[in-house]
Formats: sequence, structure tokens, C-alpha cells
Amino acid sequence: METKEKTYNGMVINGFSAILFNLVMLPALAFLNFYLLEEVVWLAVPILLVLILAFVLMLPGYFSQEPNEARVMVFFGKYEGTFKRTGFYWVNPFMNKKKLSLRARNLDVEPIKVNDKIGNPVLIGLVLVWKLKDTYKAMFEIDAQTMAEKGNGQVSVTVAGRMNAFEAFVRVQSDAALRQVAGEYAYDDNEHDKNELTLRGGGEEINNQLEHQLNERLAMAGMEVVEARINYLAYAPEIAAVMLRRQQASAIITAREKIVEGAVSMVKMALDKLSEEEIVELDEEKKAAMVSNLLVVLCADEPAQPVINSGTLNH
Repeated sequence: METKEKTYNGMVINGFSAILFNLVMLPALAFLNFYLLEEVVWLAVPILLVLILAFVLMLPGYFSQEPNEARVMVFFGKYEGTFKRTGFYWVNPFMNKKKLSLRARNLDVEPIKVNDKIGNPVLIGLVLVWKLKDTYKAMFEIDAQTMAEKGNGQVSVTVAGRMNAFEAFVRVQSDAALRQVAGEYAYDDNEHDKNELTLRGGGEEINNQLEHQLNERLAMAGMEVVEARINYLAYAPEIAAVMLRRQQASAIITAREKIVEGAVSMVKMALDKLSEEEIVELDEEKKAAMVSNLLVVLCADEPAQPVINSGTLNH
């Protein structure tokens, strides 16, 4: 039993040569038959019927194929191979030629609600580019035929119906892969080590993991993901406002830390300069007061209001 795609090596005739025989040679043979067997009608009639039958039977064997298209050849239920050459051809008219597109297709997955690693509900969506890689698996490993018939309600399934069935399969699997990847990482690093990979900061690494997950899931169906990217990421509406305040608070704390770090450095520099230049001698109490005043001025949100001390250092 075949388990992978193979090239069709059966009889394939150039379509124009077959048309020449079908439309010119067969009618000529029919005319010649009556001309030669005019006196033997009982023999001429059966031959004419055979020629007419051959003419009719040849018609379903014609097909044309464009670049990045393929025909899966099935002969009375047996897979004979996949034909990928472009042009106009004729094959056995009893061969079932299932047409497939090998062109790349886009899929925009609507944002879905999932829980990240720490349990926060987030909305996440992705866009991916996929195409068929193994026509045997695509046609016979998943029930695309039944899905296509159910989708368009026709006994004869078109290539559009088959590709839509494949797209539905990719959509379901991409939803599952997206949920799995999103559940393995936190939305951001608010509560985790800042070196840990997150959905918001992971970038290419998250996209690569998503692409890997999708290719693992779609390999059984003969499909390949060319590219997958997260195109939407946000907290779910029920916690979005709270998380926004949390992010703002975190940003304020980070800014304050930077301000205090700079203020301490400036105070140290001021004390060192005063000591080196011997501008004024300060005891520990006055140093503490100066440090306190400078920190208040440097760390305050509002502009400092200057106060002139008209006394002396002894007061």
C-alpha cells in the first residue's frame, strides 16, 4: 500500500496530437469504412459504432494544467501517482484526475481567548502562509473528499471545494497549536524573570515555535506552513483595564528607580566636590540635612521652591 506521493508514469499523450487523432483520424476512418465496405453493410455498421464509441470515450481524457497545479491519478480506486507537468495532455479516460492547487495560500486566524502561563486570559491571533507538500497524504490521509462534498453539496467536488476543505483542516489545527504555544509563556515579564521568554517580547522565537508546532500537526495531512506570525496580542477585555494600570504602575516604579539612582549619584558628587574644593566644612548633621534637601529636590514631581537662608552655618 502506498504511503507517500509518487510521480505518475502512466501513458500520457500530448493533447494536440490526441485531438488530431480524435477529430480528424477517427472521422476519416469512419468515412473510409463506409467507402471500402459499401457492399458489406453488416460489417461496416459495427466498425462505425466502434469508431463512434472510441471518439466519445476519448473526450474525457483531455486536460490542461497550469504551473503549481497537480492531478492525483486514481484508476478504479488505486492511486497511480501525481502528475505535475504543465501543458495540454490526454490520458486514459477512465483515470480519475483529481485536481489540486500547490500554490501558497494565506490564512488569517481570528483572535481567540486563551490563558497564558500564569493564567491571565489573553486574546491572540495569527496569520500564516501554507501550501500542499504531499498530494497523497492530502487526498488520502484526511477525509477532505467528504468535507468538500458536505461543504458544497455536490457529488463532483471541484478544486475550490477541496482546497476549502484543506483550509478548514488548517484552521482547526492552527487554533490548537496557537492555544498550546500561548499556554507555555506568560504575556509579559511582570511576575517572572525578565530573561524568560514571553509572548509580548518573544518575537521571532515565539513565531518559530508556532511554525514548528503547526508543521508537526499538518505533516500528517501533507501540508507545509511556510510562515506563521502572531498578528494580534492583547489582554482579554475583563482584565485589560486592571493590567493597564499595572503596567503603568510598573513603568512609574522603574522610572522612580532611575530617578533615585541618579539623585544619589548627584548628591555623592556634590558632597565630594565640596570636600575636595574645601568650599565649606559640614558636620554629619548638616551633611544629612543637605542630603535630605537634595534628594527632595531631585526626586520631587513638582519644581523645587528656593528658600534663601540668611543665617550662618552656626545657626
